[in-house]
Amino acid sequence: MIEFKNVDKVYPTGTVGVKDANFMIEKGEFAFLVGASGSGKSTLIKLILKEEEPTKGNIIINGKDTTFLKPRRVPYLRRSMGVVFQDFRLLPDKTVYENVAFAMYIVKATPKHIRRQVPMLLSLVGLSNKARVYPDELSGGEQQRVALARALVNNPAMIIADEPTGNLDPVTSWDIMTLLNDINLRGTTVVIATHAKDIVDEMKKRVIKLENGMIISDKKGGYNSEI
Repeated sequence: MIEFKNVDKVYPTGTVGVKDANFMIEKGEFAFLVGASGSGKSTLIKLILKEEEPTKGNIIINGKDTTFLKPRRVPYLRRSMGVVFQDFRLLPDKTVYENVAFAMYIVKATPKHIRRQVPMLLSLVGLSNKARVYPDELSGGEQQRVALARALVNNPAMIIADEPTGNLDPVTSWDIMTLLNDINLRGTTVVIATHAKDIVDEMKKRVIKLENGMIISDKKGGYNSEI
């Protein structure tokens, strides 16, 4: 699903975001990207999403080398991805239903498909009774559930999440991670950048650890576990 080959990212300021990144995430995997602030996690996410371009190396997504992808093709690449952010990024003037449906309008889904798909996703994330509510009437955890439903609504092959529990309390964070794990068990590839060490250790998934832009370990089982 995702492959980095000798990827460097150096920003115009000279800051090294990523140095010689080499890894592959297979279809159906669940992987955490971990490390301190500034370690390169968010840069890796931005490179996957084509929000940033590599200075060197190649990035392959779904079997396609995206390194030289033309800008007009980037939206089509992103349709294979559902993205979840720390700050939710919901549209404040739209209801829960409208926020999720909007992602389908963008890709020109039919009204019939939207009417069928949106309630199903809201049920999946436990928000069937909040469809007509606005984001500012929801808790942080509920807002993140809406963001997750929106990320899933176009049946993406992978979910990319950047600190999805960063603004949530521990109990709500576990609820979101449980949802992401359930989604992964349905066959969707999940990649999460996070600081949440306790969650990473408990879930015992693959952990790619970064330091100063370099991958220093790639293991299963938590921050400090051996394969």
